[in-house]
Amino acid sequence: MARKLPVSVPRFALTPPEAAAAIGVGPDFFEENVAPELRLIRRGRKRLVPVTELERWVAESAGASMMEELGRGIR
Repeated sequence: MARKLPVSVPRFALTPPEAAAAIGVGPDFFEENVAPELRLIRRGRKRLVPVTELERWVAESAGASMMEELGRGIR
C-alpha cells in the first residue's frame, strides 16, 4: 500500500472530479461539455486531466469581458 507523503506535492494532473471542481462545474457538466475538448492521460481505467489542459481550455473558452458584453447590449 502506498504511503502518503508528509509534504504537499504540486499536482500536474487531476482526476476528472477534481478537474471539474477546479473550474467550478459539476462532474456531469464536465464529462459532457469539457472533457471532450481536453487531451487526457489514460492508463488502464485511470483517467487524468493535465492541469495545463485545463488552463488552455479556460483561456480559449473565455469570452468577452462583462464590460464588453454590456457595451454590446447598449448599442
